[in-house]
Amino acid sequence: FSGVLAHDVLRALLELQDALAAATAWAPGAGRNVSLQDVCYAPLNPAAPAVGDCAVSSVTQYFQNNRSRLALTAWQDGKEQGTVDWHDHLIYCVNSPLSFKDITALELSCMAEYGGP
Repeated sequence: FSGVLAHDVLRALLELQDALAAATAWAPGAGRNVSLQDVCYAPLNPAAPAVGDCAVSSVTQYFQNNRSRLALTAWQDGKEQGTVDWHDHLIYCVNSPLSFKDITALELSCMAEYGGP
């Protein structure tokens, strides 16, 4: 991988997403500050969404927007031996986005933080 799919770029993207998720704006019509969860599409929790319930499309959703999962590595035995990391998980998820567990030793879900693909 190169350029936009570098590990440091994905970490920076997570930081930007966190900042945007925490942003608020004054809504004169509502007479209060509004935030992402006030305006987002939250298909699995539409009544009272939290930020994690919002359907945000991002490559980092393959890691549930979690820095620890992005940083994971594991040793894999079998037909393909070696260390697996975020590269392997990302390749798997791009090909099988509906998977609840990848076939690498990481065994991470490809589902987004909000629960959808």
